[in-house]
Amino acid sequence: MKFVSWNVNGIRAALKKGFMDFFNDVDADIFCLQETKLSEGQLDLELEGYYQYWNYAEKKGYSGTAVFTKEEPIHVSYGIDMEEHDKEGRVITCEYEEFFLVTCYTPNSQRGLARLDYRMEWEEDFRAYLNMLKNVKPVVLCGDLNVAHNEIDLKNPSSNRKNAGFSDEERAQFQNLLDAGYTDTFRYLYPDAEDRYSWWSYITKARDRNAGWRIDYFVVSDDLDDAIVEADIRDDILGSDHCPVYLELDV
Repeated sequence: MKFVSWNVNGIRAALKKGFMDFFNDVDADIFCLQETKLSEGQLDLELEGYYQYWNYAEKKGYSGTAVFTKEEPIHVSYGIDMEEHDKEGRVITCEYEEFFLVTCYTPNSQRGLARLDYRMEWEEDFRAYLNMLKNVKPVVLCGDLNVAHNEIDLKNPSSNRKNAGFSDEERAQFQNLLDAGYTDTFRYLYPDAEDRYSWWSYITKARDRNAGWRIDYFVVSDDLDDAIVEADIRDDILGSDHCPVYLELDV
């Protein structure tokens, strides 16, 4: 089963930059988006053979997630059932016979870590939500999780130590997730792979120098470890400041 996750930094912009070429070529069973930047009714996207599910932020042009899936889920839910977290369109959960699929756009801690306190609340509540699902059946989590876990996961770790996405607090929360029984699928297969990133700053033209960060993930509950066939970062695909990430599971 093939999965793709992509922070498109605006789906309408991505559609003008070759999104459909990649979508058709990869032929994923489940294709997830983050940062769609849409309000309901702003886009009518024809995707033959796919069911579509969208979660919109209350704020126009902000955040948002989507799931396109060939198989109709048993059930779909939006958010994590906590009002303080569910106004920004950040989570969609699709239940299938064998697993839950969760796509997530994790809140950014922002410049100067201005939103770090909220981010820490989010991390605790979101992990509790995932664990609730995991107690029922295996979980496949994907999305822009807005953290580079270890120094190998970004080009310039020393100069970013206290910046959003590489603060000690955010990295510790990601480790807490793994310690709770989850697996970073890319590192599971490629523990020592260097210079593999999924986001590059537009402002500094960082992609030209591959001065990136690996902040987009497929994470699975560890009862799916033996089902991991491949995990990849499609850094050859343009169209956003992020690139797609890929997972293949034998389920």
